[in-house]
Amino acid sequence: MADAPALTIRRDWPRPSEAERAAFRDAPTGWVVDAQGRRGALDHRIRPVTRATRILGAALPVWSRGGDNLAPYAALRFARPGDVLMVATEEFETASVAGDILVGMAKNAGIVACVTDGVVRDIPGLDAVGIPVFARGVTPNSPQKDGPGTIGLPIVLGGVIVAPGDLIVADGDGVVVVPRAAVAAVGSELAAIARKEAEMDATVQAGAAEPGWLAERLSRPDVRFVD
Repeated sequence: MADAPALTIRRDWPRPSEAERAAFRDAPTGWVVDAQGRRGALDHRIRPVTRATRILGAALPVWSRGGDNLAPYAALRFARPGDVLMVATEEFETASVAGDILVGMAKNAGIVACVTDGVVRDIPGLDAVGIPVFARGVTPNSPQKDGPGTIGLPIVLGGVIVAPGDLIVADGDGVVVVPRAAVAAVGSELAAIARKEAEMDATVQAGAAEPGWLAERLSRPDVRFVD
């Protein structure tokens, strides 16, 4: 039986257009989740470790063996400007999968952010690079560079399937994945979400102490009051 390849690489795939991304430019992640049926957010443990938190870009998915970062480095060769490096490690926490050198080179390659379900290192250096990095945590332990890994193939990251070219939106609340095929529909729904949020904000500012729908919900027969 032949040895398994160190890397399996898909070299190119479609990304969302600038016009499709425009609808998401200023949208909070909560709005994006609401616009696609209240789903799409990665596990809450994947959080920003840098001061920069805002992400809008196309997924460049990578799977890397825990304790190894050959695949993330190799992925830089296949990046396009505006990509987000999405690195799945199966939640490996013993050694970092990225540090300031990898992320600095990623920025030079046009990558706008890095998201991983593993851990990273070199926080001062990452802040100096200036692009957002989200991870499960931080460790100074360093990885090997042997593989195996995959580039440009679907991965599971933070409980969500991430395919190449999916739209990635993130802020201080977390990371949301919008499937490539749904980007246009979700983007068009954001205007309605923005109007609804503005109406609710106005209600709060006007002094409302409870939402308008609550009275009807409390009057239903499946609500029981006890004295």
